[in-house]
Amino acid sequence: MTEQYRPDTLAVRAGQERSQFGEHAEALYLTSSFVFANAAQAAARFAGTEEGMVYARFSNPTVTMMQERLAALEGAEGCIATASGMSAILATVMALLKAGDHVVASRSLFGATQQLFGNIFSRFGIETSFVAGTRPEGFRAAMKANTKLVFIETPSNPLTEVYDIAALARVAHDGGALLAVDNCFCTPILQRPLQLGADLVIHSATKYLDGQGRVLGGAVCARKALTDEVFKFLRTAGPTLSPFNAWVILKGMETLKIRMQAQSTAALDLARRLEAHAQVERVFYPGLPSHPQHELAMRQQASGGAILSFEVKGGRAEAWRVVDRCKLLSITANLGDTKTTITHPASTTHGRISPEARAEAGIGEGLLRIAVGLEAIEDIEADLRRGLEGR
Repeated sequence: MTEQYRPDTLAVRAGQERSQFGEHAEALYLTSSFVFANAAQAAARFAGTEEGMVYARFSNPTVTMMQERLAALEGAEGCIATASGMSAILATVMALLKAGDHVVASRSLFGATQQLFGNIFSRFGIETSFVAGTRPEGFRAAMKANTKLVFIETPSNPLTEVYDIAALARVAHDGGALLAVDNCFCTPILQRPLQLGADLVIHSATKYLDGQGRVLGGAVCARKALTDEVFKFLRTAGPTLSPFNAWVILKGMETLKIRMQAQSTAALDLARRLEAHAQVERVFYPGLPSHPQHELAMRQQASGGAILSFEVKGGRAEAWRVVDRCKLLSITANLGDTKTTITHPASTTHGRISPEARAEAGIGEGLLRIAVGLEAIEDIEADLRRGLEGR
């Protein structure tokens, strides 16, 4: 879509290509391969000299529609869909880096992301330096002559730390590196990192882009020169998005803006209520004035988002009791769902990293993460009160 439509419209209309049947809803193409008119066309398609579908591992009309819609929302030249959010990170690094390269990453990352950078990529000669804290100076100090990538989540999982994307883009570019931003918590509805200077945006489409906990998916959005390299890796290695999952995510994006707005409003309300509760030590939510990066978040994001974390008094034992007493909230590590979820990060999402790494990242034993859904805020609060007060 070449017109400058607003995000609401792009989320519903961008990327759609109708077949000869003129279907109104996006078509789901469940086929593993495509038929060519003749041998010359087959050769041209495989060589890339003629546009068109070849094989569903790397080309499918439904997946293409999903990619084009997300690219439009992020303001990106290109988008490559992947099988999951983690495979989006894997594909980015494998496509753009090589043995001997260096990565600077924030210490506050999703547990699996920490494992990928700290334990997996290191086996292939890609070293990662983790930076504690959000200050750009810390990232600048960690840069080396061979640094090729700076990687952050903002807001971070689970403490909702906010990183200055524009400042870190300058740090990365001054050192000849790229800046990749995991935009899972905000989505392009609340934050557009490419407009702030980032080079790549990573998504776990499993979360808010789908929005109803149905399928797995991931994506990389960037300028075409970068997504072309990611495509080359996916075409060969194969961690690609299935057409069915792409179709589900396409339909999920149609309601993305209204969900993000409603869930963010409810999260701010809940954060305020929890901040006033006697059993709560501290609440982490960018929309609260008490958040260390509140001012930055309000400049960089459209709202505080739908994720919050809080420390309960009493450590792990009390945190687990809170979880077990809740009757409405889903005990699951997933997020971005219409159903509110609760998890204990130290023993779930960040359970595989060392206690020392958790401590450095500020993930205490009393920390709980809430992904606020679309239930009535009064019912969500009542369930958490049941958990906190044992009634």
